[in-house]
Amino acid sequence: MTIPSRQPLPLADAVQPGLRRQMMAVARRDLRRELRRGEVAWVTIPFGAVAVLAIPLAIGIDVPTLNRVGPGLYWVVVLLFGVLVTVRHTATEQGVAAVSARLGIDPAAAYLGAATASAVLLVVFEVAVGMIAVALYDIDPERWPWLLLVVPAVAVGLALLGTMAGSVAAGATATNLVPFLVVPLALPLLIGATAAFDAGLTQPGGILRWVLMLLLVDVAALVLGVLTARQLQETG
Repeated sequence: MTIPSRQPLPLADAVQPGLRRQMMAVARRDLRRELRRGEVAWVTIPFGAVAVLAIPLAIGIDVPTLNRVGPGLYWVVVLLFGVLVTVRHTATEQGVAAVSARLGIDPAAAYLGAATASAVLLVVFEVAVGMIAVALYDIDPERWPWLLLVVPAVAVGLALLGTMAGSVAAGATATNLVPFLVVPLALPLLIGATAAFDAGLTQPGGILRWVLMLLLVDVAALVLGVLTARQLQETG
């Protein structure tokens, strides 16, 4: 009597790492790709810095005016150029999704990993452009501590929304529509960030509700993205 030999399992079946490990693997892959290409470091950040520098030329070099409207203008730049950061891989997202599916990567892990990488890059973008805005707009140093709460909250929310919109556009083969999908959805982030920044100076107790608003947007985008990740991957 011969004992049938056991066939080796495919790699995807033999090793099924947890959601967190898969997510971190996807995030590391995206960050390594960014290090090789340098799209954010050499394209997006310089253009964002130029936008921040060009605004005073349009409204006049008036320090009190810049101090008053500067934070809002900064967050507008973050929103508009941040969309470019979150959808930087949309053009190749269909191929990436197919490879992830063949490797057995959970769609939710792929979504969270891509969003994590985008959030890290967005924080870098916010800090780099923010240093120019602080110096140029003469922003009161008392407002800076509140940025430790607002900056990551905006980065996470924009990354989650941008990654989800990129998946939708990849399935619809209409990547040029991604900014039009993200910007309206991200308006609560713009409103909350600007209001929280102002409240941090004038009404320190009032900043909590705006930070909670930002966190609510983040949680809603997180839940919606995870729940729809598989359907978006199948249609991509």
